[in-house]
Amino acid sequence: MPKLPRIDQDFLLKTLIRLLEIPSPTGYTEAVIDQLKDHMKVLGLDSEITPKGTLIATWKGEQDIRPRALTAHVDTLGAMVKEIKTNGRLKLTQIGGYAWNSIEGEGCTVLKADGDLRGSILLTKASGHVHGEAVGKTERNENTLEVRLDDRTDSKDETLALGVQVGDFVALDARVEAGSAGFIRSRHLDDKAGVAAVLGAIHALKTAGLIPKQSTTFHFSTYEEVGHGAAAGFPEQLQELVAVDMAAVGEGQASDEFHVTICVKDKGGPYHHALSQQLRRLAETHAIPYKVDIYPFYGSDGEAYWRAGGDVRVALIGPGVDASHNYERTHIEAVVASTKLICAYLLS
Repeated sequence: MPKLPRIDQDFLLKTLIRLLEIPSPTGYTEAVIDQLKDHMKVLGLDSEITPKGTLIATWKGEQDIRPRALTAHVDTLGAMVKEIKTNGRLKLTQIGGYAWNSIEGEGCTVLKADGDLRGSILLTKASGHVHGEAVGKTERNENTLEVRLDDRTDSKDETLALGVQVGDFVALDARVEAGSAGFIRSRHLDDKAGVAAVLGAIHALKTAGLIPKQSTTFHFSTYEEVGHGAAAGFPEQLQELVAVDMAAVGEGQASDEFHVTICVKDKGGPYHHALSQQLRRLAETHAIPYKVDIYPFYGSDGEAYWRAGGDVRVALIGPGVDASHNYERTHIEAVVASTKLICAYLLS
């Protein structure tokens, strides 16, 4: 096996930040997919967008005996306008699974048909000077949080006049910060950190003049957060699939913010043992810092393909992300380690 190529950390970080800055709640992913298509063109790979909105590119390898695929998702958590309230503010319905309290106080953008409108997600009784102890005691849910729009409106009619409609998407601010210590703090690292790692691996191999051992399909899905992102879009002869998604960091978990994690089981059950073991051996051979972990409240696009009938080997890897489905954080070392493992896999 050839030596792993050098990973360009500057490319990784710039790519990740650019992806994070593009709003892409599930169902509203055209802009980020267009950005990925541009990336693929620069990297020298032809790509296509499926009717569902998935971006697919195939890189012909040295062999075509056991075709492979990598999948990572560009869609993120978010919301939609459920109701325009009589006071002109907005009631939300969730996109993806998160605790309502985790978005309280967040800035947001209402993605209207005729342009964007800024706002904030607040408790309906937000002022401590007005509501006293009720502010702290109120349960946070879809009925007690609302969007306060940054425009003049005190009524449903005035909000409608601003062009807001039921069904408009609402994107949560990413609030990206990349510090000198190597930490990257942002919403939506799930799974844009994984997407950046895949792009970083392609970039590294291309720069070094290397090609994958087996022909490989790169699959960027757009409905993962609602459970069916990678249910389709793969070649019929596919033999194995590696999902690249964030690793859950927290109490009771082996994952951390500095390693790539190989997940061997999540709420859907075990991943393919032989493929997971192959990835472990690759990490050890190339001295890639890795962890092995199990996620009890997690599902991946690899499982989506299995449940859709995909008869392939499936494994799951990804960079450790703290505070998943909240205001997340990872470290560049975890993204680099993930990129290295993807390179090792592609070359094996």
